[in-house]
Amino acid sequence: MRADDHPVADHRPPHGPGHGRMATGVAWAALLLGLWLWGRDLTDGGDLAEGPTTGDVAAVGRPLEQDLPAAHAPLATSPEGRPTEVQIGALDVRAGVVKTGLDATGAVDAPPYRSPGAVGWYAKGPQPGTAGAAVLVGHVDTADGDAVFHRLGSVKPGQPVDVRRADGSTARFTIEDVKIYDRERFVPRKVYGAQVPGRAELRLITCTGTFDRERDAYTANVVVYAYLSKVTPAPEG
Repeated sequence: MRADDHPVADHRPPHGPGHGRMATGVAWAALLLGLWLWGRDLTDGGDLAEGPTTGDVAAVGRPLEQDLPAAHAPLATSPEGRPTEVQIGALDVRAGVVKTGLDATGAVDAPPYRSPGAVGWYAKGPQPGTAGAAVLVGHVDTADGDAVFHRLGSVKPGQPVDVRRADGSTARFTIEDVKIYDRERFVPRKVYGAQVPGRAELRLITCTGTFDRERDAYTANVVVYAYLSKVTPAPEG
């Protein structure tokens, strides 16, 4: 499915010299501000599991009744638990994962623009498979065209997302919800807080909506919610 077929279409601007870079940069600024606020909540002792789960958000393709697999027990945090690759079969995506941290201003770095196929893992948060919500972010586009999460909004509940870890194991997550958050009403605790306390969860995030030419930014973020449902150990040998 193309992004243009989605209820919230990705109307990208023409990729003139430097224009796509500016657009994605501003869009990332809104997203990274959310991550900064999330970190501040943690520092201030805020409970990210609290707060409403409805509001200025649209559910995408959520089934009325669907049996999803049981949650797998969280894995322990370990030096070799970092993610190295993410695979989303429904999107034909198989991408390397790069570690992101904080830049000089205290904001979270996005994946490099020169690597539109890369996915960034916010390494200050949980490792994928451990308790809490691990965050993976990717560009929807760059100055060179479509990027790794261009069609992220088309995934459906029940579909798997596989994250390979540095120890060779694979953590499989099952998508349970897909939401669109308006940029102006982005509430960090709704996005980054665990839906079920103590459960291992995953967030996949990118920009979406329409492109606001006056502000040089997209109007929304698509957020995919998933939880750990299976762990495949590293192959022997």
